[in-house]
Amino acid sequence: MGHRGEDAPLLLLLLLSLFASCHGRIVKVPAGPLVRVESTEVVIPCNVSQYEGPSEQNFDWEFSRISAPDSRFVQVVSTWDPWFTSQEYKDRVDGKEITLRRNSNNSVELVIGNIRPTDQGMYRCTTPSTDSVVQGNYNAVVEVKVIADGLTVGRSTARSTSTWNLSEGDAFQLRCSASTNSSEHTHLHVSWEFRNGFAWQEILSLTHEGKFQPGSEYNERYISGDVRLDAMANDIYRLSVSQALPTDEGAYRCRVSEWVKGADASWQKIQEKAVDIANVVVQPTALGVFITRSNVSVTEGDSLDLTCNFTTDRSGIFQAEVRWYFSESPDSTMAEAQVLLSADRDSVVSDSTLISLSHVDRSSYHLLVRDVSTEDSGYYYCQATLWVPQHNGSWHKVAERTSVPVTVEVLALEPTYHVFLNATKTPKYAEDPTELECRITEAQNTETNVRFTVSWYYRLPMRSDEVVKDELLATMDADWTLVVGDRSKQRAQNGEIIFSKPTVDTFRLRIQWTSEADRGDYYCVISSWSRQRNNSWIKIKDVASVPVSILWSTQDYMLTVEAVKLKPFFMAGHTFEMTCKVSSQNIKTPRYSVLITAEKHLNDRSTPNGTTRIISLNQDSVVRREDWTDQERVDGVVLEKVQENEFRYRMYQTQISDAGLYRCVVTAWSPGGGGMWREAVNGLSNPIQIDFQTSAYPSAKQNEELLSGPVFNVSVESHRTTVYRGELVKLDCIISIAGTVISPDDMSFDVSWFAMHSIAMDRDPVFLASLDRKGIVTQAKRNGSSDVSLERISPMEFRLRIHGCEDQDFGNHYCLVTPWVRSTAGIWQQEMEVKSKPILVTVKMDVLNAFKFPLLIGIGLSTIIGLLSCLIGYCSSRWCCKKEVQETRRERRRLMSMEMD
Repeated sequence: MGHRGEDAPLLLLLLLSLFASCHGRIVKVPAGPLVRVESTEVVIPCNVSQYEGPSEQNFDWEFSRISAPDSRFVQVVSTWDPWFTSQEYKDRVDGKEITLRRNSNNSVELVIGNIRPTDQGMYRCTTPSTDSVVQGNYNAVVEVKVIADGLTVGRSTARSTSTWNLSEGDAFQLRCSASTNSSEHTHLHVSWEFRNGFAWQEILSLTHEGKFQPGSEYNERYISGDVRLDAMANDIYRLSVSQALPTDEGAYRCRVSEWVKGADASWQKIQEKAVDIANVVVQPTALGVFITRSNVSVTEGDSLDLTCNFTTDRSGIFQAEVRWYFSESPDSTMAEAQVLLSADRDSVVSDSTLISLSHVDRSSYHLLVRDVSTEDSGYYYCQATLWVPQHNGSWHKVAERTSVPVTVEVLALEPTYHVFLNATKTPKYAEDPTELECRITEAQNTETNVRFTVSWYYRLPMRSDEVVKDELLATMDADWTLVVGDRSKQRAQNGEIIFSKPTVDTFRLRIQWTSEADRGDYYCVISSWSRQRNNSWIKIKDVASVPVSILWSTQDYMLTVEAVKLKPFFMAGHTFEMTCKVSSQNIKTPRYSVLITAEKHLNDRSTPNGTTRIISLNQDSVVRREDWTDQERVDGVVLEKVQENEFRYRMYQTQISDAGLYRCVVTAWSPGGGGMWREAVNGLSNPIQIDFQTSAYPSAKQNEELLSGPVFNVSVESHRTTVYRGELVKLDCIISIAGTVISPDDMSFDVSWFAMHSIAMDRDPVFLASLDRKGIVTQAKRNGSSDVSLERISPMEFRLRIHGCEDQDFGNHYCLVTPWVRSTAGIWQQEMEVKSKPILVTVKMDVLNAFKFPLLIGIGLSTIIGLLSCLIGYCSSRWCCKKEVQETRRERRRLMSMEMD
């Protein structure tokens, strides 16, 4: 059962192949009979499909007269045999009257340019075989029937002249006659066409199926009834146009085609004729539009009077539509212009309060604008449109013209006034207030529709040869909205700069705390605004004041800081104390902030640049510990204010690691705006040095301890520094001591491991892990799969393990040790850091393990593909068979007749 299910797809494929091969070649020609008219061109297509061999096929055409007693086929033309044509058709074929036109590799057309009555008969299309097996049909026959030309198309004799002169809007009708006396049952297709250039375009047609079909450009006019086509008596077809347009000017013709229904029930056009009917000339309606006045000047508040007249040569019924336009520019288009008022063809005027439009007579319209303002200055247009009625009750626009613009200038009554700027308060020192008043004086022609606003400007004082640059501080809009400039925006929001208007004619600028950046010239500009009819405001005039200089004498700030060491001789574990005395000049009521810094050895990892910020006290006497990180001496440093200009710094239980240069960094602050403090100047004191090796007057025992103190050395060892990937590396950090013998209980160490991933030691060290003197291990984050561990294996030995080494673990490794020693007083002292020499760790790759899995996968895939190829070959030889060729393929050979077979 399983084998039969697997054979089913192969059997189905074989049956489909046999079914496809049974179809064979198919040659097709149109279904007959084909009715054609004498002396016309006839085209008979022929195509072949489902064939074998070359893609390009050859065709032979033969002809047989039905009336002939033997019905013998005569050879006409061939695509591949130049000697195929019989003597009867040789002249017509050589003269190109009968030709073959190839459309594709498997399709041709027999073209008879001027068919004759003797060409009526049977036409056979044959294709020579290129198939391996003779199957299907190799020829097809179609009947062609030739009838006499019975179609007559002519121009109606209703009007003798061929040129029609019309006025725009007139109606006109064109006629043509078309008839046929064909022996076959044929239908006529009548089309009216128009040409106003090179190409003919369809107006309206009466098809052979009895349907009206308008052209794309005449669809709307056909729906509205403006264009009609009527079939009248005596085979007359009339085109009626109720309203002539300028676009209707051109040539008109009547095109008639004759159609017959074929054997497949489809309509076929057998011939076509056309006749020119008339040339139509449409005279456009003359229309002139003009305004009686040219350039007009009107005083603000008066009335503007304009009259629009139009003239036309049109008589009969028409209506006029008038529009008035306004534009600020003479080059504006009508779409950009503003419509003031309009009167439609029924004399209905659009509504307006200050503008009126009256109809004086048939061709005159009067425009009146009351209470004009300066915004009415510009250009005025008048546009007239003529409309004529149509037969369906609608109106058609026949002409439209626009007058030449008239320039109207409205003279404004400008107010006159002066501007005076006065400094009511000037600063004597920085941070003093400044107040300026800008006042309007001697104002005239300031009615209720005039408003004043102010703009404040700042000018930086420069030399006479430099360009003066003005900066906007603030400006007022017409609605008294204050817009602050970039220079004063932030200070105005903070209340440091105040803009106000205490009276109608006075504007005030106040700077609460004047700074050095405010030194310079100030001036104000008063703008006058006029209210328009739409309650908007336009600026009329700007008047600027004389600048006022805001300056005061200044001196440079001076600050001196002196550091004094109160206890010149002390030892480790004692208290270090120093004071900072500050003196300043030219600073108004100063306050000081103090920062204590220490410059230590460059090998201190906590301060890469060698300077440590220890503790600070700000101008409000708030103390803050900066970079002081010694958790055992959190309260070991104190900074306090002794006097207004004196500060004292204490450091308790000093250690050897505290050696270095100590300074006071002082900043002087002066009162700023809004209760804020402004930084004035910075000062740096002289350095105070802490050096335990130079302590004076030590005891004999202390001197011996100092001279014979412990000396620590650090080295790194490993039993194996070259490993393969994934293996373990052990690195031992061994600490040795020389000099004074110290008990292990009095020593502890901070051990840190670092790596440089290079041989030349030219890269930054990378932190790996650390173990402090309390036994807490800290590890760095790692990106690879390897891991590290750190442990203490003896009081003086620390071991670093790298598990599962990778390529990134390659490089020089070293340890950094910070010793801690407990003194006789029981205080732990931090010694200098000691760094070991680096040791190089090399990581190699295991080639066998790296290629083991890829080789196994490749061998497995090759075996599977080989077995699959053998299975496919076996199946192909078992169930597939070759197709036997029954006949040798022949190219360009004709089929033999059945009698010869």
